[in-house]
Amino acid sequence: MDRCNFRCPYCMPKEKFHENYRFLKSQDRLSFDEILRLSRLFASLGVRKLRLTGGEPLLRTNLADLVGDLTMIPGIEDIALTTNGVLLGQHAVDLHANGLRRVTVSLDTLDPEIFARMSGGFAALDQVLHGIDAAIAAGLTPVKINAVIERGVNDHTALDLVERFRGKPVIVRFIEFMDVGNRNAWRPEMVVPSRELAARILARWPMHPVAENYRGEVAQRWRFDDGAGEVGFISSVSQPFCGACSRARLSSEGKFYTCLFATQGRLIHDILTSGQRATAGHGRRQRENADQAYRCGRGARALSAGRQRGAARQRPAFPERTGVRHSHRGRRHGRQADP
Repeated sequence: MDRCNFRCPYCMPKEKFHENYRFLKSQDRLSFDEILRLSRLFASLGVRKLRLTGGEPLLRTNLADLVGDLTMIPGIEDIALTTNGVLLGQHAVDLHANGLRRVTVSLDTLDPEIFARMSGGFAALDQVLHGIDAAIAAGLTPVKINAVIERGVNDHTALDLVERFRGKPVIVRFIEFMDVGNRNAWRPEMVVPSRELAARILARWPMHPVAENYRGEVAQRWRFDDGAGEVGFISSVSQPFCGACSRARLSSEGKFYTCLFATQGRLIHDILTSGQRATAGHGRRQRENADQAYRCGRGARALSAGRQRGAARQRPAFPERTGVRHSHRGRRHGRQADP
């Protein structure tokens, strides 16, 4: 979904994404069927994890149905969702019932005034907190919270997030303020390095670093010594992790990006639809040829040959090599991804 009900200055500033901004029309977005078809193709190439993001994905009608269909794709082992949390309270139970097991909520501060400023003027903090509680109650745990930290804006409230969610099935992850082009007025002095935040937290709650859950995990994990959970640090500015990144992003209109910072992507939606037309035309020609063969008295032989050709098409053109598919296991697909 390209739309969002927030206008966060670092993501979708209202100066650009104003009330007259032309978002995609519904017919220009990938349909659920197209998303499923592409996901099956990605799974056949080794993708094992999918993440639904936005904009705000919960603005998409019947999103839980899409989640249910995605969980049925052979090879897909993990599906996650990133949301601003405003609508999560309404959908958490349905999402879990359809197979979703992980959710990430974007929440930059617990201060109502700063929250309104960082969301573009929307005073929906209570709704977001309710959404997090609903996700926990529905079993979407551990809930991950992504907090973008900007110096002089919300960095003085970072420890409030830790204090509120310590001891709960919630992992707070602090993200360094990133430069995403010319839309967020990024400046180096606005970045709060992860090591600085970690030192602040460590001074109040003893903690120690722990190993990553999987190769290429973007967050550096720290666990509290008293067993009250953990926090994470996504150091995309001070410690870039491009070398270990295995993520890709598929936009709402069907563009494929291999980097969050990419300015250009490959439009695969047109390839998808042209392939559907070509397949339909090929099938029509096959039926016409079969009818003509039958009328000429060669129906039995033609149909027999057709079955042989069909069986040949079902066999893989190239045999799967030992270990090729498994070499991709554990990689993530999706967004920011999230990070």
